[in-house]
Amino acid sequence: MDSLRTLHRQIRIYIFFSILLISTLVLAAGWLLLNYTSLSPGISLAILGSFSIVLAILFALRITAYVSQPFNDVRQAIAHVSPGAGLAPAPNFDRIHLGHELVTNLCRQIYELASLSGVNTKKTTTDDSLAASAAIALPIPLLVIDKDQIIRFANEACLQYLQKPAQDVLEKNMYPLLDLSFQTEDTLDSWLEICQASKATDTSSWDRVRLKLTDNDASRQFDMAATYSKGSSSGAETVITFFDHTAKYAQDDQGLGFVALAVHELRTPLTLLRGYIEVFEDEFAGKLDPELTGFMSKMSASAQSLAGFVNNILNVMRVEENQLTLNLTEESWAELVQGAGDDMRLRAQVHGKTIEYELSPDLPTVGVDRVSIYEVLYNLLDNAIKYSGDSQKIIIRSTVNSSGQVETSVQDFGVGIPTSILPNLFDKFYRNHRSRAQIGGTGLGLYLSKAIISAHDGHIWVQSKEGEGSTFSFSLLPYAQLAAELKTNGNTAIVRGAQGWIKNHSMYRR
Repeated sequence: MDSLRTLHRQIRIYIFFSILLISTLVLAAGWLLLNYTSLSPGISLAILGSFSIVLAILFALRITAYVSQPFNDVRQAIAHVSPGAGLAPAPNFDRIHLGHELVTNLCRQIYELASLSGVNTKKTTTDDSLAASAAIALPIPLLVIDKDQIIRFANEACLQYLQKPAQDVLEKNMYPLLDLSFQTEDTLDSWLEICQASKATDTSSWDRVRLKLTDNDASRQFDMAATYSKGSSSGAETVITFFDHTAKYAQDDQGLGFVALAVHELRTPLTLLRGYIEVFEDEFAGKLDPELTGFMSKMSASAQSLAGFVNNILNVMRVEENQLTLNLTEESWAELVQGAGDDMRLRAQVHGKTIEYELSPDLPTVGVDRVSIYEVLYNLLDNAIKYSGDSQKIIIRSTVNSSGQVETSVQDFGVGIPTSILPNLFDKFYRNHRSRAQIGGTGLGLYLSKAIISAHDGHIWVQSKEGEGSTFSFSLLPYAQLAAELKTNGNTAIVRGAQGWIKNHSMYRR
């Protein structure tokens, strides 16, 4: 019924605008005849009447063709499955615009009724038998779920992969059984919701999906693909396949884990080092010659850089394991940006750079995790300092964009980034091969920044031209725009997981 109402609404809108266009054209023609011709009123009226009739005929033909298209598509589907239809083609669902959902659903039902009534029975039976045999023998884990996410079929490879017998899998809800975590907010759950709401068929895939096996501490990492077909009479609405890459992805995780363990051991001596430097700066302020003062500044800047490196490594591990907790609180964005810039001023001065601010005076408060968002600003400013080349100026801008979000950018005027590099810039460990030999770094700062901004329901992007510099920008929601149901703890703190970035969608379905 919803799809039928949608079709009615589309037809009404089309006819309304068609009548409006005809009326506008007739009025315009009448106005032109009255004001720009010397014809008599009778002749003008006759011309206007003829013009109106021609328009009415043309639009009637067009409206008829447009409104009857859904019926033509259904007729074509019937012809396609009718005995003796020859080579009658099936309707192309991708080209259906008017009443798309209604037409595709009707066509699917026609195909299923034709199959059940014996049309092409031999071919269908043979195809189904071959498909079932192939699915059972397939060495790749495969399972089939219905519209309620109940598992209707799982091949032997899938049962072995899940380490469960068939009775614990079949006819069970998928979500308690599969403890899945995804790398982005584009999850199986969100995709199924979109498909069930607005699509007849669709396919999708996901990389680096994690599966926590509930009976032990083991876990799997794999790529996943799924196909969706709405209203299947067999109940096989969604087919899901797993492509295991546990060993490959585990090597990446182990490498990062080892680095994180080593880096963690640096925190205590680094904290002591920074404390001693601060004591020396306080005690010897104004007592050292310019050269020694410069040495102290460089020591402090280097300690700050090392602290940022340590924080990046540890927080990337937290993001990977979905253990980075964000406490979003109401903050003055202008004060926070200036505070982060002031903290980086010493490092900028050591490299001969200056940080300038262009902050709109009407910036609203934002809902952010102060510690993690500081890391984003630190990483972007650190990159601007390292890659600004011989230019001396770095500009931080912040304003409210057309969507009401707070948009902040960090601009340098240095070496810039080649266009071919831009699509991979926020990938983990990725660094420009042209500059990585000259400029140090881990390739984790931008990856972490993207994770943190995404966790805040924001977006991050870059604009750059080689030789002219780069501008990294990100957007954040004003505190007032945060969903009211998320404002817990007396509207002073909003606790979120490490991400909208990584969500465990099995937990809230149980």
